[in-house]
Amino acid sequence: MANTAIVGINWGDEGKGRMVDYFAGRFDVVVRYQGGNNAGHTVINEYGKFALNLLPSGIFHREAVNLLGAGVVIDLKHIDGEIGRLRDKGVEITPENLKISDRAIMVLPIHPDQDKWEEQRLGKDHFGSTLRGISPIYGDKYMKKAIQMGDLKHPATLEKHLKRLIDWKNDTIVQGYGQEKIDFDETLQWIHEWGDKLIPHICDAGELLQGAVDAGKSVMFEAQLGALRDIQYGIYPFTSSSSPLAAEAPVGCGLPSIKVDEVIGVTKAYSTCVGEGPFVGELDGNVAHDLREAGAEYGAATGRPRRVAWMDIPATRYGTRLQGATALALTKMDVLSYLDEIPVCVAYELNGERIDRFPYTPDLYDCKPVYETLPGWKCDITGCRTWEELPQAARDYVEFIEKRVGCAIKYVSVGAEREALIIR
Repeated sequence: MANTAIVGINWGDEGKGRMVDYFAGRFDVVVRYQGGNNAGHTVINEYGKFALNLLPSGIFHREAVNLLGAGVVIDLKHIDGEIGRLRDKGVEITPENLKISDRAIMVLPIHPDQDKWEEQRLGKDHFGSTLRGISPIYGDKYMKKAIQMGDLKHPATLEKHLKRLIDWKNDTIVQGYGQEKIDFDETLQWIHEWGDKLIPHICDAGELLQGAVDAGKSVMFEAQLGALRDIQYGIYPFTSSSSPLAAEAPVGCGLPSIKVDEVIGVTKAYSTCVGEGPFVGELDGNVAHDLREAGAEYGAATGRPRRVAWMDIPATRYGTRLQGATALALTKMDVLSYLDEIPVCVAYELNGERIDRFPYTPDLYDCKPVYETLPGWKCDITGCRTWEELPQAARDYVEFIEKRVGCAIKYVSVGAEREALIIR
């Protein structure tokens, strides 16, 4: 198959995990190219139900090579636990099918702590961080203070870089947050306890990927979160600290020259959001409760209740453009089956003017949703496997969104299981 990116179109939590799991078996290499353990991809397959935070979703396919690319930040203790949970369920994880770029960055215990202290300092203006240390570690990376995974193979370099990092952190956290100093020896011991067992998995990602390209193998790029959480083009500052855009995949995977041939953008049949920031059309009361419960809308990484809204066309159109999507996958269509009629946000009203675009972040707070209402289908569609089996109202809903967004919806998910998918 052509090299393909599976990416989020909205605020994250679009159902990318089930799509990646579906496609992963068709690719030779599956790559996570950005982010850390601050989001979860929920996968349901023959092994059970899993919420993957760091491991690529292709890990369930024995023949696929799974790579954590150079753009990923890795909590050593967390990934050890994630590997252990999968092995307990019978999933085979070896140095042959799980690779880690030597240029990926290491998340240390200080980073979640610093994340927490900063959210506390911000008070009511906090960002809604997952408290996994993602913002501090990316900050360290671009301040050129972070430790790369390859340093585990170079003990002297590791200690040198760790000493420099801790001296700097101690100056920052003692004066800035009023916290106690970090202990060098304890931190070094923690790194060896959780990191040394990962050494057999560490590789030159560029060499691995170039070899795959030269051999004519196919690569799938797996993003975390969605376009509206992008550090540059999302609802800044309520974003992640990395870029989940398909354009970032070549850089974050480890081989900037690699080509992305197709981009499958994933969006729900309604809207959800975890974290702070503007969310036009956010529902509340019984309407929100019913939709949240119908869709089991709780964060895979944090367990936090997701904010919910009806499908947002301006946001989805914007995210589709940012991702350069060549096709869309519409997930969780089955969740809407309880509704007599389904509102769709087709535009915004801003200062008395109707707009179709997704505006600059501060303007979003003043936007009001403009709805059109479509009839519901009021029946169980989870058993449908072909387009023709869907009730007419469900097909009309898909085609309405497709036309308004301006991108073909090729995949329609009617359940969480791998096979609960309609291909148009």
